[in-house]
Amino acid sequence: MNSDILAIDVKDVTKRFYGKEVVSKVSLQVKTGEVYGFLGPNGSGKTTTIRMICGLLRADEGSGSCLGYDILTQSELIKNQVGYMTQKFSLYEDLTIYENLDFVARMYQVKDRQRRVQESIDHLGIGRERQKQLAGTLSGGWKQRLALAAATIHDPKLLLLDEPTAGVDPKARRDFWDEIHRLSGLGITTLVSTHYMDEAERCHRLAYIAYGHLLTYGTIDEVIASAKLFTWEVHTEASSQLAVELRTLPAFSQVTLFGRTLHVSGSNRDAMITAMQPYQTPTCEWQEMNPSLEDVFIHFMRSQEDNFA
Repeated sequence: MNSDILAIDVKDVTKRFYGKEVVSKVSLQVKTGEVYGFLGPNGSGKTTTIRMICGLLRADEGSGSCLGYDILTQSELIKNQVGYMTQKFSLYEDLTIYENLDFVARMYQVKDRQRRVQESIDHLGIGRERQKQLAGTLSGGWKQRLALAAATIHDPKLLLLDEPTAGVDPKARRDFWDEIHRLSGLGITTLVSTHYMDEAERCHRLAYIAYGHLLTYGTIDEVIASAKLFTWEVHTEASSQLAVELRTLPAFSQVTLFGRTLHVSGSNRDAMITAMQPYQTPTCEWQEMNPSLEDVFIHFMRSQEDNFA
């Protein structure tokens, strides 16, 4: 595997619906075998961008390639080598586990189909005795694992995962991500959209999109640095009351409660230091810290709300 080869290389892709631009000049480069996180609020254009990359939607403007194929003229060749997992469970709930996997394998014309389906069931860890269980009776975590098995049964080179762990418990999410990194080690590239910051931190690189515009991209450290945000952790017994007061001060753009601890952020460090001085007392300790990915996520989201208000 040559990780320097780009699995996705798109430039200035744009999409309009009914005259409204929902994705505007988005460029992405994702290396082979990379787990690439795609962040952004609901309605930001993540799903539309993913669908343009894999050939399900044709871009109105822009160009690029996916797995070496042109996204505008060779979409059918791209689809055959992509596994796509949607946020909502999209398999047939009135078919069994085996029947769902067999159906997907038939669609992709998988060779030695029955053996491949049985291997997928074994890898699921659900047990062959349960392969006749209806998919609709599975828990959220097991539905997710089944959907991933269906998305990988044809040995794709690229996985496109659209908020795949929404509504799934923490253990199932962790198991899911362990599997994604196992597949990454085999050379499979993954582009995954998520709202969970702990999941974003497990990606090799990230991109942040809002209102159809790509705002920043890079490693976690690079994304955090790009926000130019300053954060303090405040320890005090009167955290709730202090939060109310600090939110009225323009120097602080974010004031977030974590039990009796506050995270206070802003873009002007000098103004923040001046504003916090009256609150630095023996019972109120301020300690500067690195902004978290969540702090940065909220910062970008609010800045774009102001721009498009």
